[in-house]
Amino acid sequence: MSRIKIKNFGPIKNGCSSNEGWIDIKKVTCFIGNQGSGKSTVAKLISTFTWIEKSLVRGDYNKKWFERKNKLKNQYLNYHRLENYFKSNDSEKTVIEYEGDAFSIIYENGILNINEVQNKEYPLPQIMYVPAERNFITYVKTPKELKLSSESLKEFLTEFDNAKNEIKGFENLPINNVGIEYDRLNDTLNVKGEGYKVKLTEASSGFQSLVPLYLVSNYLANSVKKQSETSKETMSSEELQRFKKGVEDIWKNNSLTDEQKRVALSVLSSKFNKTAFINIVEEPEQNLFPTSQWQMLQSLLKCTSMNKGNKLIMTTHSPYIINYLSIAIQGEFLEKELKKSVNKKTLLPKLYRLIPKESLISANDIVVYQLDEKDGSIKKLETVDGIPSDKNYLNETLSESNLLFDSLLEIEQEL
Repeated sequence: MSRIKIKNFGPIKNGCSSNEGWIDIKKVTCFIGNQGSGKSTVAKLISTFTWIEKSLVRGDYNKKWFERKNKLKNQYLNYHRLENYFKSNDSEKTVIEYEGDAFSIIYENGILNINEVQNKEYPLPQIMYVPAERNFITYVKTPKELKLSSESLKEFLTEFDNAKNEIKGFENLPINNVGIEYDRLNDTLNVKGEGYKVKLTEASSGFQSLVPLYLVSNYLANSVKKQSETSKETMSSEELQRFKKGVEDIWKNNSLTDEQKRVALSVLSSKFNKTAFINIVEEPEQNLFPTSQWQMLQSLLKCTSMNKGNKLIMTTHSPYIINYLSIAIQGEFLEKELKKSVNKKTLLPKLYRLIPKESLISANDIVVYQLDEKDGSIKKLETVDGIPSDKNYLNETLSESNLLFDSLLEIEQEL
């Protein structure tokens, strides 16, 4: 399991208040909090450092390349527009630490210090960052039209195009008993339900948010699953060493041009198929009715369950997402109990009709962190029997609205 420690970066001050500051990146990791609390900041840093580790393993760049002073700030964090989040005051210097399956990385005083982790297997990941601005892509045809947007959104659009081209006929969506069709001739997506068909650009904002998220997540999860079925589950430590030796030999070969080295590295890297899908999603609930949020979440959990190394990382403002995750955890616990029952043949199908088997999640595989914009803190949400506590910022906000309504009634009674 990978983990990250963040201190004095953007809205985040002292970082996580437990576990010596470490934020565990489990199979399902969720961040909740107010606007400006740093949810997306943490998610983007996870995306960046996971990508750096992947690039080091594949040999896309060598260790010295990343360790150049200010390389992280001036080049790689531009991708997520985080280059101005660093702090350099003596009392508030930015420190970021990342521990992965193949490398440990520390950022301090403008440079990265990278060390290889020995004797561990590494599932080579497909990393996808799903930005909240995904609604925009239903109105554009090419990445060039997104000149004012982020690089992550452009990459998401590229994978969205790939996902569209994989659609064969009619594909069901996880909500409202509707599906999607792709008109290749006119390059348009159509939402089709019973008795109607509309272009995605003319559909509700909920569909414009959900369709790109669902298509890309489903496409990449299945793509990685197919790759992993034709290769080993992970790269062993011995394979990693052989791979590193091959990369080192290419970099040291002065008879090759930079372009030839790049081609050679690409050929070497292609021998190792991706075996994990890391899906990082901003606000998956965006513009969706509560029941649709549940159906959407089930589809994301299904994608996460396709491979052992898959991960789902979410930022959310929705109390329903946390509550539905609790239901998925309780469902997994019940599944274990039912498998011991003499009536399992009749009871398990009842459970799977409520929650698909692929959408169940173990309590050990999920963690929720809540961030506070007032003091820049990060706290791991407590659990009760493995289920995230309902005493969290989102539920507390609902309680506050009930108290506000009670106060209005009290004033009314004084008339």
